[in-house]
Amino acid sequence: MIDSLTRQDPHPVSITPALRWTTVVFVIALVVHGADHLRRGMGTLGAGVMALGTTQQLLAIATIVLVFTHHRWATRAAVFVGFGSAVGFTLVHLMPKWFGTFSDSFINAPASARVTGFSWFAAIFEISSALAIAIAGLLARGRQAL
Repeated sequence: MIDSLTRQDPHPVSITPALRWTTVVFVIALVVHGADHLRRGMGTLGAGVMALGTTQQLLAIATIVLVFTHHRWATRAAVFVGFGSAVGFTLVHLMPKWFGTFSDSFINAPASARVTGFSWFAAIFEISSALAIAIAGLLARGRQAL
C-alpha cells in the first residue's frame, strides 16, 4: 500500500485550497490530541482504545499523503477518514463509558485518567478538524464531478 501511495499517480487531481488547509489543521489537531495522550500517560488507555487510535492514525497519515500528493483517492479518503474519525473520537471520548476497553470517556473520568480542560480542547479540536476535512473532501469531490 505504501508503495502505491509514493508512486507517481497517473491521474492526479486538483486539490482545492479548502481541502489543503483543512488537512493542515487536521495534522495540527492530530499532534495536539496525541500530545494530550502522552501527557495523560499511555497507561490510561485500554487495549481497544489503543488499537482504534493506532488504526485511525495510520488512516489519517495515509489521507494526508494522498491529499498532498494530489492522488485520485485523496477526496474519498478525506471524506471517509474525516467522518470516521469524528464519529470515533466522539464515541470514545465524549460519550459516557459505553463499551469497556473501547472507551476513554471524559465524562466523570477518574482522577487517574488525568483528564483536564486541555484534554477536552484536544478532543473537540480533533473532532472539528475531522469534520472539516470530511466536508472539504465532499466539496472537492463535487467540484471534480463538474
